[in-house]
Amino acid sequence: MHIATRLVRLALVLAAVAVLSFALAKSSPVDPVNAYLGADIARAGPEQRALIAARWGLDQPVPAQFFHWLGNMLVGELGYSMTYNAPVIDVIATRFRTSLPLMGLAWLFSGIVGFALGILAGSRPDSWVDRGIRLYAYVLASAPTFWIAILLLTVFSVGLGWTPVCCAGPIGVVPEEVTWLQSLHHLILPLAALSVLGVAQIALHTRAKMVEVMQSDFALYARAQGASRREIAIRHGARNAAIPALTVLFASLGELFGGSILAEQVFAYPGLGRATVEAGIRGDVPLLLALALFFSFFVFTGNAIADIVYRVVDPRMDGKLLR
Repeated sequence: MHIATRLVRLALVLAAVAVLSFALAKSSPVDPVNAYLGADIARAGPEQRALIAARWGLDQPVPAQFFHWLGNMLVGELGYSMTYNAPVIDVIATRFRTSLPLMGLAWLFSGIVGFALGILAGSRPDSWVDRGIRLYAYVLASAPTFWIAILLLTVFSVGLGWTPVCCAGPIGVVPEEVTWLQSLHHLILPLAALSVLGVAQIALHTRAKMVEVMQSDFALYARAQGASRREIAIRHGARNAAIPALTVLFASLGELFGGSILAEQVFAYPGLGRATVEAGIRGDVPLLLALALFFSFFVFTGNAIADIVYRVVDPRMDGKLLR
């Protein structure tokens, strides 16, 4: 019953995302035909423009375009991307393979580092360590991702020359010939820029829970029994603080995609984020809709996984989640 309910919710979410995304895409002032022609727009006559519009189905009424796309999507046909001149499914698969190491490692690092900093700060509230971590978290939480990316690029790539300026591999080298060391070298700065936002939020939420635990009655009783602050933090605080940390971590999947769009744009990293920007600029409706559905499905799945993890961390929540 619980699984069926989640599947119904997923279907409703995807349906709402599809309708809203299509409506927003069609409300855009970008003319897909003009964007497709690019520099050749002055040489294209009315007949050629009409042929292009007919080729992409843009000459049909908007409701007809939507139901045509919906019917194709239900049978697994996501359409053809005007931006990349390739099937949408191939574009997403290729770009996702590039974005997965970036977003996956950023998500993992932000969770581990943020949780560790939150435990460290919350176990000693109002100490110099706590003040330093809070200052670090507040500054990073209020700093835009694109600004941090530009700052890192200016210092480490332009100023010091330690890291590449752009891309997922050396310029002029085909992706198949890029070594994993070269990929890692190009991944460092985008990964650092994307990890910053998640670290700050998780650290602050974990710290708040840790302070509450360290001031609770059972923590005071444990200290009266001779337990050290470190033992209380590890045995009791970490387990209780894991729930809000996991909540923020999985809830940040949507922000992770948003941050990847900005980071990939700054570093010219050829992932899903950059593909989203290109699709928006060129009015590539099939690719935009597929990306919106893909992101929604990914975030929904992450939240579902979070429920499973909650039960492992705290079995007492199992009954609450099933209701």
